Amino acid sequence: MTNSAPRPLPALAAVATVVLWASAFVAIRSAGDSYSPGALALGRLFSGSLALGLLCLVRREGLPPRSAWRGIGISGVLWFGFYMVALNWGEQQVDAGTAALVVNVGPLLIALLGARLLGDPMPPRLLAGMALSFAGAVTVGLSMAGGGGSSVLGVVLCLLAAVAYAAGVVSQKPALARASALQVTTYGCLVGTVACLPFAGQLVRQVADAPLSATLDMVYLGVFPTALAFTTWAYALARTTASRMGATTYAVPALVVLMSWLALGEVPGLVTLAGGVLCLAGVAVSRSRTRTRAPRAVPVAGEPHSEQVP
Repeated sequence: MTNSAPRPLPALAAVATVVLWASAFVAIRSAGDSYSPGALALGRLFSGSLALGLLCLVRREGLPPRSAWRGIGISGVLWFGFYMVALNWGEQQVDAGTAALVVNVGPLLIALLGARLLGDPMPPRLLAGMALSFAGAVTVGLSMAGGGGSSVLGVVLCLLAAVAYAAGVVSQKPALARASALQVTTYGCLVGTVACLPFAGQLVRQVADAPLSATLDMVYLGVFPTALAFTTWAYALARTTASRMGATTYAVPALVVLMSWLALGEVPGLVTLAGGVLCLAGVAVSRSRTRTRAPRAVPVAGEPHSEQVP
């Protein structure tokens, strides 16, 4: 009997995550003019926690089991908290191309940590797809890099963000075997919010002075790229390996280029477009599966000969 589970759902969840995370780069750029890195991270996480908490009440989700809290706590501090502050700060120090290039070390780290700590397989197609996507990310990053926009501090911050992102994903994976995607996301977001509470004073002061558009961008970041996208990410991650999900995020730079083109009027050059195509092609390769033919049944003595249809 074949499994009737809707296999496209995890893929659709991954696509939703990538699209929403790509839109976050545009919103961060807009809100970052009015909010400091820590205040923006806290406002985003607070908005996301409210949305997720309401959803948990509607769905009557209880507390995660105790065995899941270790992974939730680590991912909450590193990915929801530290990563967002470091990335916001890093993007104020370096140009977009350098930031995209450094942060895209994250999926490679996820693959290495996943293979080492989670026993994730590393099939040739995944490795080939990651190499192709990373080459595309490098192409996009170098083509978008502006002269004189980089700083050592910014590069270090983006690198730390990539490390926190990878560690958060790998620590989140075991928790998803014990708790639902909504539970892991909700309480991870709450942990990140608590970790960012030292920036509460900055947030209160800056909300009073910030234009409404910047505050709406911050709320959007919390509700969609955080509450919704992190939940769809957790749903998809629970149904595949950390390495394969990490490779999927290589599509983000290509989508950021497209969204910046449509929303900000920033027309990409041919080299940037070529890099985006490489990113998407690498994701397609990394998520493809080798088609295998079912082995033919060997007839047993005394039984009628039959063949298994592939």
